[in-house]
Amino acid sequence: MRAHDLAEPYPSVTTDDPASDAARLLAEQQLPALLVLDADGQPYAIVPGSQLVRQLVPEYVMEDPLLASVIGDRHEEGLIDAIAELTVAEWLPRRAYSPPFVGPDAGALQVAALMARTHSPLVAVIERDAQGVRLLGAITAARLVSHFLSEGGSPRPGGSEPDAKPGA
Repeated sequence: MRAHDLAEPYPSVTTDDPASDAARLLAEQQLPALLVLDADGQPYAIVPGSQLVRQLVPEYVMEDPLLASVIGDRHEEGLIDAIAELTVAEWLPRRAYSPPFVGPDAGALQVAALMARTHSPLVAVIERDAQGVRLLGAITAARLVSHFLSEGGSPRPGGSEPDAKPGA
C-alpha cells in the first residue's frame, strides 16, 4: 500500500500560532505528536508529545528530579502559564526535529523504516508540484501497525524473514 492511501488528515499548527493553542490541540485530540507547518503550509517540525511536555518542566527539576517529589503538585498551575505568551516556534525544543516526510508513492515499509529511524510517531506525506509542496496528510504509527496487521504478512521484528517451510 502506498503512502497516499495510508495518509489521513492530521491536525496541525503553524509556527506563529500561540503555544497554548498547540498544547490544547495536543491534549484535546490526544495526539502522539505535534505537526508544525511553516507560514507557507509546509512541514516545519514533527515533535513527539513527550518532548513538548519536557518543555513545560522547569530546568531545575530536570537537573534534579528529586525536586519534583519535594515540590509536589503546588506548581502545576504555573507550567502552562509559562507558555501563555509564546508562539509555537518559541515553545519548540531547541533541538531541531526535522519533519520526517515521504512522497505519495512511498511504500508502507519505506514509511515504517523512516518512522523507526527518526523515532517519530508520525510521518508527513507531501506532494511536490509547480506551486511548491503540499501536505496530503500524515501516517501515524497506529495507522501503520493497523495496516500491517490487516495485511497478515507484517514485517517480523528485527527485519528477519519468516522461517522457510520444509519442502518449499
